[in-house]
Amino acid sequence: MLALPLTAAVLLQAKPTQMGLLTAIELLPFLLLSLPAGVWLDRVRKLPVYAWGESLLALAAISVPLAWWMGWLTMGWLYVVGFIIGTVHTVAGTAAQIVLTQVVPRERLVEAHAKNALASSGAEVAGPGFAGLLIRLAGAPLALLLNAALLLGSALILRGIRVYERRDPPPPGDKVAHFWRDMKAGLRFVAGNRLLLTLGVLMAVWQMCHYAAMVVQILFATRTLGLSEQAVGLCYTGVGLGTIVGSVYGRRVSQRIGPGPCLVVGYAICGAGWALLAVAPANAWGVAAFALMMMLFSSGAVFIFINFLALRQAVTPEPMLGRMTSTMRWITLLAAGPGALLGGWLGEHVGLRAALAFAGGVSGLLVLVAWRLPLIRQLKQLPEPDREADWVGAEADVRPRST
Repeated sequence: MLALPLTAAVLLQAKPTQMGLLTAIELLPFLLLSLPAGVWLDRVRKLPVYAWGESLLALAAISVPLAWWMGWLTMGWLYVVGFIIGTVHTVAGTAAQIVLTQVVPRERLVEAHAKNALASSGAEVAGPGFAGLLIRLAGAPLALLLNAALLLGSALILRGIRVYERRDPPPPGDKVAHFWRDMKAGLRFVAGNRLLLTLGVLMAVWQMCHYAAMVVQILFATRTLGLSEQAVGLCYTGVGLGTIVGSVYGRRVSQRIGPGPCLVVGYAICGAGWALLAVAPANAWGVAAFALMMMLFSSGAVFIFINFLALRQAVTPEPMLGRMTSTMRWITLLAAGPGALLGGWLGEHVGLRAALAFAGGVSGLLVLVAWRLPLIRQLKQLPEPDREADWVGAEADVRPRST
């Protein structure tokens, strides 16, 4: 969360446009690899992919302090590391989302995602503060060594889990031709489902706002507010606190008002945080506003994702989960790269506050548009998945019925 962007911002004195480019490069694999990765994941076991992804992230983290010690560390090196991280998140991150659906019943997906977020909140409270102290004492590159050790520990834990996974073998014949037809089937499934397509477009706009704000928030903290690495880390503990609030109350709010309206509440909370920081003064009140923004963002994001993930998984038959997940991630992140580049451009040529104001303002418009959609406003419970028989019929040219 902190070590890589602080390495760029503090050690390499990156400009806002370079921070935006670093984030955009990290997102590039989502656009290039999401769709084919979904087809592949529907044919393999997901848990080993998740575990291997954690191991590869550890190697990417180790490369940064090694390059620093050898005198090779440049923004170009960080761009390569960012691309590797993005590739792992594209493939292994999709696998991780599917694994959850294999260990909990679909009717408890909102609860499962909420508890999953709550389980990570302790690390999000303690991690950034400790990271800030470690970065202050030893430098951001060295903090990535601890990152690597923790990632390897995560991979070892994942290898000890046993999950039953249903897998359908690829159809006989030309594997390349079937691969492309399967990928098109995933696109058709999402495009043909009104709820999935609507969720994807709304989330794409939110991701654009998120990344426009994200590329400038550390620069705002270190250069406008004058915070040290340790102080930034302490402010980032607001992420963990917000995750706790979102995890505890997100499921209750979703049960009370429905997953659709709960999504809109999440958009509003995040937008309020970005708008608040855009007008925050450069003093102690500004520091408090920065910490509050982090808390609002993380709590709002939990409200969003526990419902967004549960809704899209609830309507999807199991054999289509990989392609649906990768296609939805591809749609939602289409606007993220341009958002990061726009945030970096606004931060450098207009001001850091302009990027934050853009994120807050567009989020406000997103809330208004989403609330006016009956499909979202009236969504009070998780829908039932399509019948697998209907899915097979729609995909008859790809996967023939078994006899």
